[in-house]
Amino acid sequence: MKKRSRRYSEVQKKIEKKQTYTPEEALSFLKANASGRFDETVELAVHLGLDLKKLQQPIRGSVNLPHGSGKQVKVLVFAQGEHVETAKNAGADYVGGNELIEKIKGGWLDFQAVVATPDMMKNIAVLGKILGPRGLMPNPKTGTVTFEVGKIIEELKKGRVEFKMDKDGNLHIPVGKISFSLQQLLDNFYSAIRSVIAAKPSGTKGIFLKSVHLSSTMGPSFPLNISKISQEIKSTVS
Repeated sequence: MKKRSRRYSEVQKKIEKKQTYTPEEALSFLKANASGRFDETVELAVHLGLDLKKLQQPIRGSVNLPHGSGKQVKVLVFAQGEHVETAKNAGADYVGGNELIEKIKGGWLDFQAVVATPDMMKNIAVLGKILGPRGLMPNPKTGTVTFEVGKIIEELKKGRVEFKMDKDGNLHIPVGKISFSLQQLLDNFYSAIRSVIAAKPSGTKGIFLKSVHLSSTMGPSFPLNISKISQEIKSTVS
């Protein structure tokens, strides 16, 4: 069992057991009781109510956080021809082809996002076992396999975050830093939740969002009231 610090235990005592919270209540508490000596990440955790045995492929998607993630993202682009210059002009940190493939095969992983033009996918297939488990393999469904490299690089730099369900039906999405204002965190949170709901497979029955939690790097986890989240989403749409 993981041993918690005394500061963490003291903060934990302030939380009512068997109670659910609104996102605003949870985020307000996390901000007011931040104990890290660094700018902690605020994370959204969602447990999906899916029959994992019947699910053909994991739920995955992306969200453009309106206020960014607070994290500097190094973007690597596999491209050739005219797309190389386009990627460089758009702010890509690394652009290339076979030389980058060999470097990654050698253990280099100094980047947080990978984009590839469609004509490069056959070349980087050999990196599947390296990039795949880390959620870095370019995928058409998340828009990271595209000839529009300038657009996707801009989105990634501004705060686009990709998510993928793990084997237990969980999603983990960073929604900002503890230094963000409450409204910024709320905006990011609801953008992330909407993106998760949008990724729901057609024909799925039952409760999709089984549980939703918010936490910070050094803080406790707050169970959220899903019905109130749904009401808020509906009220902003109507």
